[in-house]
Amino acid sequence: MREVFHQALEDIQTRLVEIAELVTVAIDKATIAFETGDVSLAEEVIADDARIDELALSVDELAIDTLAMQQPVARDLRIIVSALRTSASLERMGDLAEHIAQLARSRFPERAIPKGLKSTFVKMGKLDVSVARTLVELLRTQDLAFAAQIRDADDLIDELHATVYEKVLSEAFSGDVGHVIDAALASRYHERFGDHAVSIAKKIVYLATGDWTGSTDPEIAAADERTSHFGV
Repeated sequence: MREVFHQALEDIQTRLVEIAELVTVAIDKATIAFETGDVSLAEEVIADDARIDELALSVDELAIDTLAMQQPVARDLRIIVSALRTSASLERMGDLAEHIAQLARSRFPERAIPKGLKSTFVKMGKLDVSVARTLVELLRTQDLAFAAQIRDADDLIDELHATVYEKVLSEAFSGDVGHVIDAALASRYHERFGDHAVSIAKKIVYLATGDWTGSTDPEIAAADERTSHFGV
């Protein structure tokens, strides 16, 4: 029975990594579409979100079946519950990439980025893509050093998010109401994307160390025994 349980956990981990990889592709394409006004790229992101939703649902179904058949307790139960929550966060990250793509599509043939904010959104986009790629490695390896990188990148995203609001609310901003709304929404989507990645990272850290604060101190990470099966 333990072999069956471990196989189920391996399958769950594999599917979570696959979803994270699709999310990475989605946010990469969405940010490019938002920056360049590439409506074809935006349409690809919107269409491909269904695949992310489908895979997230398959993870949930597998996790629930495992709960029902194996009836795990203690740490094993926490692993399954964390997988369910991770799946939900990844699905939401896919939705946020889709929202950014929808903004790009709605403004076509113009670009959605208001004047004076291009460099800020380019930086936010690159950070979100970096966060997504790092999250793939964290889910694949459970190496807590990746969790620290996600946290640090999210801090930078938060700082950029604050500057967007400062700029659009300043008297010097020349955009109209539509530009203000677009900038505020896009900035919020970028910021929430990073937050969901941090939430997943905290779950991985907790499973590895028992520390729910999300600490990724190098000494803790070095002491952690690296294992597979989604943190078992």
